[in-house]
Amino acid sequence: MTETLFVDHSDGVATLTLNRPESLNSLSTELKEALLAALTDAAGDDAVRAVVLAGQGRAFCVGQDLREHVEGLHGDSTPLDTVRAHYNPIVLSIAGMPKPVVAAVGGMAAGAGASLAFAADFRIAGESSKFLLAFANIGLTADSGASWTLPRLVGHARATALLMLAEPLAAQHALDMGLVNAVVPDDRVLVAAHELAARLAAGPTLAYAAIKESLVQAWSCSLAEALEREAVAQLRLGATADHRDATDAFVAKRKPTFHAR
Repeated sequence: MTETLFVDHSDGVATLTLNRPESLNSLSTELKEALLAALTDAAGDDAVRAVVLAGQGRAFCVGQDLREHVEGLHGDSTPLDTVRAHYNPIVLSIAGMPKPVVAAVGGMAAGAGASLAFAADFRIAGESSKFLLAFANIGLTADSGASWTLPRLVGHARATALLMLAEPLAAQHALDMGLVNAVVPDDRVLVAAHELAARLAAGPTLAYAAIKESLVQAWSCSLAEALEREAVAQLRLGATADHRDATDAFVAKRKPTFHAR
C-alpha cells in the first residue's frame, strides 16, 4: 500500500483502490508504478483468487495526470513515453491476470481510466457513472488498449463514435450497448463489485484463467486453431483436482469446492 494506492485483501479478493481523490484519481507516475506493482503481486499470490479495481472518492479514474503531462511537455522529458513504460504493462497485467478482474466504476471513467476498466473482465457501474474517451479532444489517439478492447466490447461503429466524437456515455447507455455488466445505485458500486469478485474467488480459478486466455487467442486464430487450443486446455484442466472433485460433487449432488489445483 502507498499513499496513492490502497490494497486490501479479504475473501480471496484483492481490492486495489486508486487514491488520488483530489485529482479524481488521475494517474501520476507514482500511482501507475504502484498499480503495476500491486497487479503483479496479485497475479503471483495464490491466496488472491479475484481482483477488484476501484477509485476513491467521486470518480473511478480520469486518466493521465495532465498537470504532470504538461510539465513534461514544457520540460526535457518525453511524456508520452509513459504509454510504453506504464500503461501498456498495466493493461497487459489486467487482461492477462490469471484470475478474474472486476472494475468498480463509480463516477467518471475517462481516457486511460476508462481503458483500464475496459481491460477488466467485468465492469460494475453506478447510476451516475459516465465513460469519456476524450483522447481526440487533446489531439491524441486511443491508448491503454482502448483501440483493441472497445470494438470487441461494443463493435467497430460504436467504438469509432465513442473515440472520435468524445462524448460522455451515461451508465445506462453503456449497459444497453454491453459495455458494462450491471448498473447499481452509486453507493452500492464497490459492494456489488466485491460480491461478484467474492463469488468468482470461490469458483474454478484455473478454468477462469483458461477461459480468459482462449477468448483472447480466438480473435487472431482460425477455427481449427481454436479447436486445437481448446483441446489442449481441456486435457490440462481435466487432470486437475478441481475438475475431479467437481465431477464427483455433481454425481453426489453437492456443491463443489474449488482450490485452484
